[in-house]
Amino acid sequence: MGAIKLRAWWWHRQGLDGSLMGATCPEVLERSGWARSLGGANTYLTLFSRAGCSRASVDNALARLDIHELPSARGATYVVPAPDFGLALQVGRGASRGEVRQAGKLGFSSIEIEQLCETVRKELEHAGEPLDANQLRERLGDKIQSFGVAGRKAGLASPLPVVLGLLQERGTIRRVPADGRLDSTRLTYMAWDDPPTDVGSDEQAHVELVRRYLSWTGPAGIDHMRWFTGFGTRALRAAVSMLDAREVEPGLWLLPELLDEFESYVAPKDPSYSLVSWIDALALLRRDITGIVAPQDLSIVLPDGKPVGELKDFPHHLIIDRGRVVGFWEFDPSAGAVVWAPFAKVHRQLLEAAVERTEKFIVDQLGDARGSILDTPQVRQPRIAAVRAFANLA
Repeated sequence: MGAIKLRAWWWHRQGLDGSLMGATCPEVLERSGWARSLGGANTYLTLFSRAGCSRASVDNALARLDIHELPSARGATYVVPAPDFGLALQVGRGASRGEVRQAGKLGFSSIEIEQLCETVRKELEHAGEPLDANQLRERLGDKIQSFGVAGRKAGLASPLPVVLGLLQERGTIRRVPADGRLDSTRLTYMAWDDPPTDVGSDEQAHVELVRRYLSWTGPAGIDHMRWFTGFGTRALRAAVSMLDAREVEPGLWLLPELLDEFESYVAPKDPSYSLVSWIDALALLRRDITGIVAPQDLSIVLPDGKPVGELKDFPHHLIIDRGRVVGFWEFDPSAGAVVWAPFAKVHRQLLEAAVERTEKFIVDQLGDARGSILDTPQVRQPRIAAVRAFANLA
């Protein structure tokens, strides 16, 4: 089996081949996987690149609770479709333990944490509207004590972030962007009147998450699964066995119901370009750059002097062709334009059309394409300059 087929198959399963065009937001996330957001544009780019979803349709799906951003696998937040709310919360539970221990070291016991959890929950229930952290501090006053200098040194100024994290893990409250946008810089919280329920035992939840993972991005190895799920090797091997997954390549597992389709799949001959985020599921679910970069491209040296093959995460948004990363891009807000550079041979006319489509979407509907909540235009300038420099070298 060749690397070209594997890359194209993952691209196909991700719906980047056009097979999800016209699908709803939750349908896309069920098929391609949960979307990491980080307060940036990834979810919008994910849904646009696969199904042509407008920003308004994504925001409406969020408002209807068809999709929601939840703490999930490894405690990371993902935008999840409604059928997976319970599973997402269950596999992410316990991620706040470290912060609870840290609060304990700062003199705030676990009993006090639970008491404050109840106080915050009741305040949000009675508020009748979402509240941000500052509004909660104002309403609760000295019930939220400061950890002082020691807390600031430890990166925990008060117990409120710990409590908000715990309540979200439990599905008691949910985090809502103040302006209804997933790339919002201001977050609020509200009580969850009808919280999702667990999918069964924790072992069942582990198996269900591995099932979904392998449907999104199988064939995959245990290391790939461990990166996304945070589960131990023993639990993952047990899940693979319970799912009767097939080892189609040494160390790469696929769900049995996908085996026939996989074996008969033929990678397309014609190029097909998509512009996606640096944390698009195609890249982030596996976090294995060598899987989606062609071997001959791994030695390409970027403007910062680092070869592509030495990267752990991509430094820019990605240009994809049939599952292969063939270039980078950034959005320059001052110019209102996508700055892009291929590092592989491309069909220039087709790629320019893909750039134009994505640029129009960003300019008309998003206004910007931040990589994360911290990715301000000023922070981004060196990356934009790097892509421009790379384009001049290509």
